Order: sequence, then C-alpha cells, then structure tokens
Amino acid sequence: MTQNLKSWLLLGLLALILLTFYLLMPILTPFLVSILLAYMGDPIVDFLERYKISRTWGVVLVFVLLSLVLLILLLVLIPMVGRQLVRLFEVTPELIGWLQTSALPWLQSRLGIQVNLSSLDEIKQMFGENLDKTTDLVQLLLSHVTASSLAFLGWLANMLLIPVVTFYLLRDWDILVAKARCLLPRRKEQLTVKLIRECHEVLGAFMRGQLLVMLALGVVYAVGLMSLGLELGLLIGLLAGLASLVPYLGFVVGISAALVAGLFQFGIEWYPLLGIVAVFTLGQMLEGMLLTPLLVGDRIGLHPVAVIFAILAGGQLFGFTGVLLALPVAAVIMVLIRHVYELYKESDMYGQPDECCEPVSLSSDEQADACEQPINEST
Repeated sequence: MTQNLKSWLLLGLLALILLTFYLLMPILTPFLVSILLAYMGDPIVDFLERYKISRTWGVVLVFVLLSLVLLILLLVLIPMVGRQLVRLFEVTPELIGWLQTSALPWLQSRLGIQVNLSSLDEIKQMFGENLDKTTDLVQLLLSHVTASSLAFLGWLANMLLIPVVTFYLLRDWDILVAKARCLLPRRKEQLTVKLIRECHEVLGAFMRGQLLVMLALGVVYAVGLMSLGLELGLLIGLLAGLASLVPYLGFVVGISAALVAGLFQFGIEWYPLLGIVAVFTLGQMLEGMLLTPLLVGDRIGLHPVAVIFAILAGGQLFGFTGVLLALPVAAVIMVLIRHVYELYKESDMYGQPDECCEPVSLSSDEQADACEQPINEST
C-alpha cells in the first residue's frame, strides 16, 4: 500500500511539473537559451580555470569573446546576407522565367515529365508586383516588429535577460551541478550519475561538436561558392551549413540550390558547374574524414530520422521552445531507452541468451529452419 502511494505521489509530482512547464512556456525561452549557452560555455571556462584564471574572470573573457563574434556578425555577415536576400528577391521572377522557358521544357522533352506551369505564373506575378518594394523591406520589418509596443518591449526584455541569466548560470555552473548531485537519493546516486554522464556525452557531442561541424561546413561552402563568382554563394553556403544538422541533407540541399543558381547565372558552362560540384565534394570529404571524427566522434547515436522527427515534433507541440528542447530531450530519451533495453536483456522476462544469438552465416535452407525456431534476440 505504501509503495503504491509513493508511486502515485511521484506520478502526481511529474504531472504537476509538466503542467507548470506548459503554463510557463511563454516566458521560458530566454531561460532555456541561457541554459544552453551556459552548458556550451562551461568547458571553455573550465579550461581557463586550469590556467589559474578565476571563474568570474573566465566568464567575463568568454562574454567578451562572444560579444566580438556577435559584433562581427552584425557589422559584416548580416549586411552581406541581407543584400543577398534582396538580390534573391529581385532575381526570382527571372529565375522562374528561366525555369518556364528553358529548364522545365528540357526536362519534359528528355524525361517526359509533365509539369503544370500555372502555379509558377502566379508566383512570378506576385514577385513582379512587389519588386519595387524591396528597398523598403527593413522598414516593413521594423513596422511589423514595433506594431505592438507591449510585444516589442517583451521581446526586448527577453533579449536583455539572456546575457544576464547566462552570466550567473555560467559563473555558478559547477556549484549548481554539485548541489543537484547532493539532492540525489543515496541508493540511486551511482546509477543516476551514470545516466547523466551518458546524457552529457551525447549532448556535448551534439551541441558542441555538431554545431562546430555545421559552422565549418557553412564557411567552406560559402567561401567556395563565392570564390566561383556565384551571386548567391554566401546565402546558399550558409543554408547548406545549417541543413547539415541532418547528415547528408546539407549536401543535397546545397548542391541542388547551387547548381540551379549556377545554371541560371552561367548557363551551360562546365567549369563553374564542375567547380560547384567540387566545392560540395570537398565539404563532404572534410566532414566525413576530419570534422565529424574530430569534433563529434561516434557518441551521438541519434539517427537522422530521429533528428528530423524530434525537431518537427518539438515545434508542433511547443513551438519555438519545443524546437530548442527537441534534440536535448531526444538525446536523453535515447540514453534512457538504451538503459531500459540493457535492463530488459538482464531480466528474467528476456531469458538466458544462447548460442543462436551469435551472428553466423546461414544457407537459405538453414535460414528457413531458423525462422521456425523461437526468436531470442533482435539484432
């Protein structure tokens, strides 16, 4: 009776925590961003502490470094991306016309693909009507952002809150972790610490390693395409780097967009097109042979399909907050599932493994006989 009561109390507490999280979701975004930033910055501060720099001064140095990076982004990268976005908006009607008059007819004649061009006419007309408004994009964006003064003040407060919360979390990170460990049940401390350590390895490998891989690939793709003279090279390169969150998606999206842009800009000229292929081939080689083994390793264990599903499910259920939490939560769930699987393999329900669980080469007749035997393990 007492055990059942404890179980119901734990379930009630978990339901209360989830309900509180749901109700507070509108104000949680800056705190979640701060936690992620503090988690990612803690190894840097720990590294500085090993050189006899105090924790507080280490955090200050990290903040100065981040501020310089953001300043460079604001002064250099963002204006360049903005100009390319405007250029993309300007050339879209021409690109649609090229698709209608050259690319799609060629596909229809060579491959027999029938394409309805009426939707392209509507898109081309929409862009043509708004083409003269491209210079007013910034003013239009600002007018939408400041339409509600209360919403704008809330957004501004959240932006100012992120560095403040991140500073205090980063300064006291080790203390908070130590106090959290002291609250663990003594009998379950070792198991809980083991699970948390596995989650930390997965999260660290993904959030630090994979993000660095995305950044490196974005730089490689953007610099390579811009060196070929592709007008939208920076935009396509950064897009391909961001899409590299899912393995091979960045390569497919990037090379497809770059080849279309190259055909539109250069026509059927082999050297620029081969250069585009070479840039993305080089990026894939760097990712597979250097970046991923060096920065990520084999510790993530998240299947690409799981990554896509987690992001979509988090966004569908909890909006932008869910997107922020999707991959960390998926990584933790993966670790817990792995632990449950190990417990199941050791339980009486599973039974004792036998020799037929070992991977062996079977002939077709032996496979047919094996299929009639009870299955003890799923490979």
